[in-house]
Amino acid sequence: MLPGPPPGGRLEVSVEFWRDDTGQGLVEYALIIAVIAIGVIVAMIFLRGVLQNQFSNIGNNLT
Repeated sequence: MLPGPPPGGRLEVSVEFWRDDTGQGLVEYALIIAVIAIGVIVAMIFLRGVLQNQFSNIGNNLT
């Protein structure tokens, strides 16, 4: 048999849902990692030529 509706009605359930902060830390860490990853990607796009020259110089010096 399925359980009935939660006690207190829909309004109390929705208010409790928005007050519940369980798992909040995980979301914050995921957002921080996403911002850092985007920053690294943007930096690599803008520094692509410089990085390519540096790695070419290193490769030429090794041979």
